Amino acid sequence: MNHNDFRRGIALSVGASAMFALLSAYATLLKPLSGLDIFAWRIVWTVPGALLLVAVRKRLPILRALVVQMMTQPKLGAAMAVAAGLLGVQLWLFLWAPLHGRMLEVSLGYFLLPLAMVLVGRFHYRERLDALQWLAVACAAVGVAHELWVTGAFSWPTLVVALGYPPYFVVRRQINQDSLAMFTVEMALLLPVAAVCILSGGSLQAIAGRAEMWCLLLPGLGALSTLALASYLKASRLLPVALFGILGYVEPVLLVFVSIALLRETLSVAQLATYVPIWIAVALTALHSVRFVRFASN
Repeated sequence: MNHNDFRRGIALSVGASAMFALLSAYATLLKPLSGLDIFAWRIVWTVPGALLLVAVRKRLPILRALVVQMMTQPKLGAAMAVAAGLLGVQLWLFLWAPLHGRMLEVSLGYFLLPLAMVLVGRFHYRERLDALQWLAVACAAVGVAHELWVTGAFSWPTLVVALGYPPYFVVRRQINQDSLAMFTVEMALLLPVAAVCILSGGSLQAIAGRAEMWCLLLPGLGALSTLALASYLKASRLLPVALFGILGYVEPVLLVFVSIALLRETLSVAQLATYVPIWIAVALTALHSVRFVRFASN
């Protein structure tokens, strides 16, 4: 692996995790909008942000080429539509959860997601894991087993995240196009859905006359979303699937902090027995990343 790509991939992944965690708290500033309303406005404001990012990075020819390919290759167009649909569900859930006190359940899904991605990397892509990675997986599995033992099942927000994202990333890798161009097309494909949600809902009336919404909060939602998603998706292309999956533990750790400190959700003693083994997996992941960087630099 190229050493610079590796460092860049880690930086993008960690930065994206921090921005996503802030986005969950940001959604509460947009009341009285519902989760579906915020999702729709997020798409509307993310599309111009993504196009601007494409222009700044001089990717417009790549974007045009991708659109032409989608029009001439039905399989590619269908795959992009599937990817957009899978991503759309996750974007909606991420904004719905903090408004309904379910962010900790979503954060647990994000704790499980790296474990799922590591397994995808090992068994689907035949990537090899070193001892620290296997130990991190084992620690995470202990937390998963405890949650199943205590509750008997995971909540649906947890399962949507843990089981919904891996197919999305697999589809993206199979498409194998520029990550920023793909992200922009995905947002554009979701735009008609967002328009229907806005026109059929009551969000236009709810924010009418509120200048701070139109001039600051909604544009800020689009800017933060664009930077976070673009960084996250680029990292997914620069890093091996297993390492990318394990680095994903950074986001749920931050989400738990935001949920407790800013969203006022509570973490019970029983839940700690689920989270602590996974937090140990995070520490092992950090140690693995440091060792990987040192090895790559030699």
